[in-house]
Amino acid sequence: MNVLVIGSGGREHALCWKLAQSSKVSRVLAAPGNGGTHEVAENVAVKDDDIPGLLALAKREKVGLVVVGPEAPLVAGLADELAAAGIPCFGPSAFAARLEGSKAFAKTVMREAGVPTAPFGVFDDVEAARAYVREKGAPLVVKADGLAAGKGVVVAGSVEAALAAVDDMMVKKAFGAAGERLVIEAALAGEEASFLAFCDGERFALLPSAQDHKAVFDGDKGPNTGGMGAYSPAPVLPQEHYAATAELCIRPILKRLKELGHPFRGVLYAGLMFTKAGPMVLEYNVRFGDPECQPLLLRLDGDLLDILLACVEGRLDPDMVRVRPETALCVVLAAPGYPGGYPKGMAISGLAAADALPGVKVFQAGTRAAEGGVVTSGGRVLGVTALGPTLAEAKKTAYAAVEKISFTGCQYRRDIGDKGIARGAK
Repeated sequence: MNVLVIGSGGREHALCWKLAQSSKVSRVLAAPGNGGTHEVAENVAVKDDDIPGLLALAKREKVGLVVVGPEAPLVAGLADELAAAGIPCFGPSAFAARLEGSKAFAKTVMREAGVPTAPFGVFDDVEAARAYVREKGAPLVVKADGLAAGKGVVVAGSVEAALAAVDDMMVKKAFGAAGERLVIEAALAGEEASFLAFCDGERFALLPSAQDHKAVFDGDKGPNTGGMGAYSPAPVLPQEHYAATAELCIRPILKRLKELGHPFRGVLYAGLMFTKAGPMVLEYNVRFGDPECQPLLLRLDGDLLDILLACVEGRLDPDMVRVRPETALCVVLAAPGYPGGYPKGMAISGLAAADALPGVKVFQAGTRAAEGGVVTSGGRVLGVTALGPTLAEAKKTAYAAVEKISFTGCQYRRDIGDKGIARGAK
């Protein structure tokens, strides 16, 4: 079978790498791919937001399954277009993808489904939003309703900061059309974790818990990024709590979307905050997280293609998802200046040496193949991922691999995994 993976990040490199291991896959294509997918797949110069181009590519190459990495093509209706053409797609319809594409839609569905989440308001009018901020007081979280590349969220510790965020989004249009509508909600305190499940519209199969690190600097300081590292499992959500947590945040959403006539097929990602009152849902994503995907797929034991096809064909069995017992940890190496402006085209050295370490896999993200080697092409450049018998060992191995890699101005966090280690993770 020919498989087409849509996207160009570290998540997509991990997906291509895992799918290429299947004996049932004859070719893996990546659109547009990166310097890492180039090693395990055939890169095709079609952008991930070019819906007609992707549809034509899938038809031309007789693709038997399309796997969509990023959220934007799903929100734009790629899965619907492929379905109309009779091409199987792992990823939800545009309606179901609104769980990520519209924070107001997601919060409404959570409320309808009885999913625990922070109290909130939805606003199209700037004066109404300002009045809500003054009425509720701080701390508040101000969110642009639409897609904003993971950056349309401000945690405001004061009323003044919340009002400034409202003005930035609704008046100054900091996130364009994404900020024309806002969700403003109470800020929750606690530790976060990511909880993902493969879904076939009705049934689901759980992946192990993971924890992302959004802030750019150690100690969760600095601006938010797309993610500076992740590890799995997350001790804040141990395996013995998976089933109960799924009943809180996975099953109710699948049930509600099916009731609405749009069953969810793909991977459902619940971003959780573990508060003193119990787990609360911060957000849903409708695709693998990046970089959570990298440690999760490193731990996944078995044929990924079989699981994805079972989701698409409505025959998912939870026993299909088997997971290695080790811990996996990913450290993101980023370009200087990220998440602000950053240079591109810097030569990367040490990739082969890092990859050669036992238990290590370097997933490429913002890279491209160039004459003489691989160079940087994005803000998050690499996801150095390692397996270990314990979280501490996985961290030690990952950072040993990091030390072998070099490019000008490389920046990374040095505390990935420390929260889990402090919890006494094994």
